[in-house]
Amino acid sequence: MTPYNLYIIDDEESIRQSVRLALQPEYKISAFATAEDGIVAMEESGPDLVLLDIGLPGMNGLEALQAIRARFPEMAVVMITAYEDVQTVVQAMRHGAYDYVVKPLSGEGLSQTIRNALERVRLRRELFALQEQCLQEDIPCCLGESGGLQGVMELVAMVAKSPDTPVLVVGETGSGKELVARAVHYRSPNFQGPFVPVNCAAIPKELIESELFGYEAGAFSGALASGKKGLVEEAHGGTLFLDEIGDLLPEAQAKLLRFLDSGEFFRIGAGKSTRVQARIISATNHNLEEMVGRNQFRRDLYYRLGVVTIQVPSLNERREDILPLAMFFLSRFSEKFGKKVEDLSASAKQFLLGYHFSGNVRELKNMIERGVLVSRGFLLEQEDISGPQAFPPAMPAVPGEDWYPVLTHAGLDLEAALHAMERHYIEEALRQSSGNESMAARLLQMNHHTFRYRRKKM
Repeated sequence: MTPYNLYIIDDEESIRQSVRLALQPEYKISAFATAEDGIVAMEESGPDLVLLDIGLPGMNGLEALQAIRARFPEMAVVMITAYEDVQTVVQAMRHGAYDYVVKPLSGEGLSQTIRNALERVRLRRELFALQEQCLQEDIPCCLGESGGLQGVMELVAMVAKSPDTPVLVVGETGSGKELVARAVHYRSPNFQGPFVPVNCAAIPKELIESELFGYEAGAFSGALASGKKGLVEEAHGGTLFLDEIGDLLPEAQAKLLRFLDSGEFFRIGAGKSTRVQARIISATNHNLEEMVGRNQFRRDLYYRLGVVTIQVPSLNERREDILPLAMFFLSRFSEKFGKKVEDLSASAKQFLLGYHFSGNVRELKNMIERGVLVSRGFLLEQEDISGPQAFPPAMPAVPGEDWYPVLTHAGLDLEAALHAMERHYIEEALRQSSGNESMAARLLQMNHHTFRYRRKKM
């Protein structure tokens, strides 16, 4: 394992030499007599930890600490002082020093302080690596090069630092609002807690309160004998994502507002409140401000949910992201279906760049999935993605001729088209019901057992 890189910045050569002798070869040591020299060296090769003397000539230790923290906020700094000046030590700790040691330096005491500081460095790096892994696995649709999306991700990084600030995500259907919510969750301090998505529009009116807040045993006819945790309680220590918040019923809006204000709620039939620590992220494709004006949404809840608002641009507003996303989905579905589709043809790229995505990233994803499924070569051709034409987000009440996949002169793989359509609606029903199979079956107007059979078959 590569040894940790330590800097010792002290104007006394004897201190620098004694530290080097005491810590080598366990650590790689670089020594500097002035803070200015040490900070210049950091720009080229940042250390894992800095031992920094307070009483330095020129830029003193406190000034150097502030400069280091400004440029390298995650760097561990241990202060060295010739005497235990409480006021100076307190100032150093306030400015972000990890700890301090007092001259004359004790070999064992110094080594233990360094080990403790480097353990924190190690844990922070592991945490960051785990967060990055979660981000890569869970929010691929946030890939993109456009300025609009980069602005969104910069705001996500800032908001995520707080573990409980409510966030409202606004954008068109299919633009990636849930993916932005997951990005906030996985970059936050409570990212190891649960991420609980709830589609407010998919929960029947009579079940919304029990689904969100749970109930006690015997609270009503048909209640489970053991009672039930609500989704709010399931999100304890993590994030509750309320999708389609504009469809939340007034009664549930009032109870959600009380929870946001106090962190407490009552299960149905409970005599005492339950306290939960969870961040609330809500999302909508409606204009909540207009709904407030029409008395369709509580004004106080709107302001409480939207402490920070993130506007997600549509895919049509960031067209430079179309091909990078298409290639990402191409790779993913080629692997999923065991195919070797390696690229998009020139005509397919031209088609995608000229296409109007009413369903945003979700429509592009479905288009590439269907294309890979029916493709027969190494290139995804225009006919593959424009043949079984992108189905609309929901089936019209009376399907007309324009709704069906286009039958071109090249022919149509009917079985693949029907398979892709069935997969699309099963996945969409599960998404809208937050994974609840019974609700998804009702959305598709089929028996629960039939739904489960078809899902398993796919």
